[in-house]
Amino acid sequence: MFENIKPHLVELRKRLAISVLTLIVMFLVAFYFHEPLLEWIIQPLNTALAEVGKKSVHAANGMITTNQVGGAFFVAIKVAFFTSILASLPMILAQIWLFVAPGLYANEKKMIIPFIIGGTVMFGVGVAFAYYIVTPFGFDFLITFGSFKFTPLINIEDYVGFFTKIMFGFGIAFELPIFAYFLALLGFINDRQMIAFFKYAIVIIFIVAALLTPPDVLTQLLMAGPLLILYGISILIVKAVNPASDEDKEEEDEIEDEKSS
Repeated sequence: MFENIKPHLVELRKRLAISVLTLIVMFLVAFYFHEPLLEWIIQPLNTALAEVGKKSVHAANGMITTNQVGGAFFVAIKVAFFTSILASLPMILAQIWLFVAPGLYANEKKMIIPFIIGGTVMFGVGVAFAYYIVTPFGFDFLITFGSFKFTPLINIEDYVGFFTKIMFGFGIAFELPIFAYFLALLGFINDRQMIAFFKYAIVIIFIVAALLTPPDVLTQLLMAGPLLILYGISILIVKAVNPASDEDKEEEDEIEDEKSS
């Protein structure tokens, strides 16, 4: 049995090694440019703090702080690591595809370029949506709430971890149509199955939104709303790629009749 899976383990090790090496190289480059990258990351927070200063005289001295001796250094590492993952995403997706490619048909193997481009673009769209739409609303609400009583002193270490969690959450969430497309292409799902699963998907989407966003309803809705729209788009994509056959529909109707009876 081990002899059968040994080639797959060797291939997996190769793909992981290439992905890790890419991450290391990108990390070193990102660490060198960590200062402008950090400026980009804290821009939404600075904007929110400026708004607080306009709305409340008491909170005019709100600022970004650090409470660790090596806080700035560890923040630079976090920023570089976050950036390296984004920069390495095309290569990581390529390695994932090359690992599963031996089990695919010739026409399916040709989908590597759309998979890499589509996955990278949708992740970038998710990050851009989070940065330009979600964080301005979310940070403004969270920081200005209670600012008439308290001066916001934001810990930079906590903020960077908080920021990257939101960015990754939205980036991964926006991959839904891409994964749905390729699962349909491989014949694992069809539109009928996705429609039937929709009522469960709603619950899962709101749970995911609650886990990946700050503890406020506004930000959670800003994630759950697009996810529901993306799920609907995914159904249309799957229907175009792998529509349910009449036999599948009859079998599902029979199952539903049995459940109802």
